[in-house]
Amino acid sequence: MARKFSLAHLTVLGCTPPEMTYIAARAGYDFVSFRPIGLGTINEPQYPLAEDKVMLRQTKAALAETGLKLLDIEMVRIYDGLDPKIYLPAMEVAAELGGRHVLTTASTNDRNFVIDCFSELCDMAKPFGLTMDLEFITWYDLATLQEALDIVRTANRENGGIIIDTLHFNRSHVRLEELDDVPWEWLHFAHVCDAPREIPTTKEGLIHTAREERLYLGEGGIDVAGILNRIPEIPYSLEIPHAKRTQELGYEEFARHCLQIAKDYLDTHPRG
Repeated sequence: MARKFSLAHLTVLGCTPPEMTYIAARAGYDFVSFRPIGLGTINEPQYPLAEDKVMLRQTKAALAETGLKLLDIEMVRIYDGLDPKIYLPAMEVAAELGGRHVLTTASTNDRNFVIDCFSELCDMAKPFGLTMDLEFITWYDLATLQEALDIVRTANRENGGIIIDTLHFNRSHVRLEELDDVPWEWLHFAHVCDAPREIPTTKEGLIHTAREERLYLGEGGIDVAGILNRIPEIPYSLEIPHAKRTQELGYEEFARHCLQIAKDYLDTHPRG
């Protein structure tokens, strides 16, 4: 089975969805992964496809022209007081664009509320043929693989899943053996990158690395091959934001570097 790669929006976040689609096509990717649901982070570009009909038409045209497919959208965040229905327009857009998955996470420690919201989100996504994939993020309340597994297992929804991000896997000190607890049918795609060997000790440091200083595969201290070899060969969404390299190379050349280096790394670290 040939490996498939997606260009994650965070890697080229300064590009609109149609722009990044053309970049991904020229660079040789198979998929794109959009971020039409902003987190409200200071200075983060916003691409509300559900509201911006012009951008939506342009994005649809770019996908049709290039032949690329939409792998997933993000980020559906579960937080205290959330009404999951606010994410319905984004799901409708994902389905309209042919998307397959929706990434979600949780920044509240109310386990029962997270389970209820995740269950409702799965039920909302199911008619659109979308999976709802829960990501654990090192500095969020939902920070470990075991916590994510607990939510998905308890919700018990057919389209519920888990997403492994190699950065958060490493930063949350997850052991490789813990991947044996994950049903393979729950794994639909993965976020893949490398990062410096030294793990930051502050939330600010963790966020800085995650958003501005991830590394090419094989360049840092994460056992990326060890992680990927314990999960099925699913699409790899290359989420490798690096502010300095983007500035030096430009978005397209940087995206091309990310993909070629990932392919070279995986060729020299075959699945066992």
